[in-house]
Amino acid sequence: MMDNATHHQAIQLNTNNAQNTTNIQQQQHQESKLSSVPDHFLTIRLLMQGKEVGSIIGKRGDNIKAIREESGARINISDGTTPERIVTMVGTIETLSKAFGMICQKFEDDLKQTCTMIPPITLRLVVPASQCGSIIGKGGAKIKEIRETTGASVQVASEMLPSSTERAVTISGKLDSIESCFRQICQIMLESPPKGETIPYRPKMMISPMHAPIIFANGQAYQVQGQFAIPFPPNELNAFGPLTSLTPGMPVPAATSLIPSGLQPNRATLQTQREITIANDLIGCIIGRGGQKISEIRQASGANIKIADLDEGSQDRHVTISGTPEQIQLAEFLIHSRIASEIGGILITH
Repeated sequence: MMDNATHHQAIQLNTNNAQNTTNIQQQQHQESKLSSVPDHFLTIRLLMQGKEVGSIIGKRGDNIKAIREESGARINISDGTTPERIVTMVGTIETLSKAFGMICQKFEDDLKQTCTMIPPITLRLVVPASQCGSIIGKGGAKIKEIRETTGASVQVASEMLPSSTERAVTISGKLDSIESCFRQICQIMLESPPKGETIPYRPKMMISPMHAPIIFANGQAYQVQGQFAIPFPPNELNAFGPLTSLTPGMPVPAATSLIPSGLQPNRATLQTQREITIANDLIGCIIGRGGQKISEIRQASGANIKIADLDEGSQDRHVTISGTPEQIQLAEFLIHSRIASEIGGILITH
């Protein structure tokens, strides 16, 4: 039997050992707390732009604190070093639906302050590819059912997100429609867990800063990174080729003159394509009168841009952008910039 002195010494030694491992345990806990969840809990990942994240965080974090407390969901937001950020939510279907509804309500409130006609709210879920089949259903029956019963638009990307085994699932519509749609998708994901290993999508800059397209407007050079135009220091412009003003109504050359002269030839000739979804209510501001705006975007970026006809029962239009990665990046930036200027700077559509 251990006497009191020995017992006290053992407690003291255990305390010291615990202190030595506290930092490691805390780090492991932070990394695993969103992944080690009960069977009836679900992890949902949303892909958002910086402005959207800023809106739900709020000043001094007041908004995100209220969403966490009122919904009961655990919410984590990836760091802000990239244009796109991941919002991870963990909870039951009830708590997740509450959190999602509060996020959508915040976006709608933002739009009400700047728009007379509120466009559909559009959000992207990041879903393991192995679960996307369950959302689509046999012959597309399940996704059709979701669209018909909720009134929301649902689109599952055909390709995986870069360096991952996840796909983007875009849902769009009025507040009550996308809330109902989100709940149905959560139920499907809970009933059909992912199969095999999932490699999560981690947002990053699509192209390195030295190879990012440069645009010139109102006497200031900007470097396109993601969907942001970052002011470029004048003293660093010598390494780049001729810059072009994007003054409205003025002809602009193809994107090859907007790309740094140091770009490797094989990068400039690599052809690919990307499909984005735009609310039908906003497609007119991209096309412009007589197709003027879309023509300017094509000419400025050098990309080929095709806008599909509106599918029956859908509220969205598919826009396919083809070209080099840099041309696609610039075209997408110009499209989203055009939308943002039309709806007062709050970018909700993707």
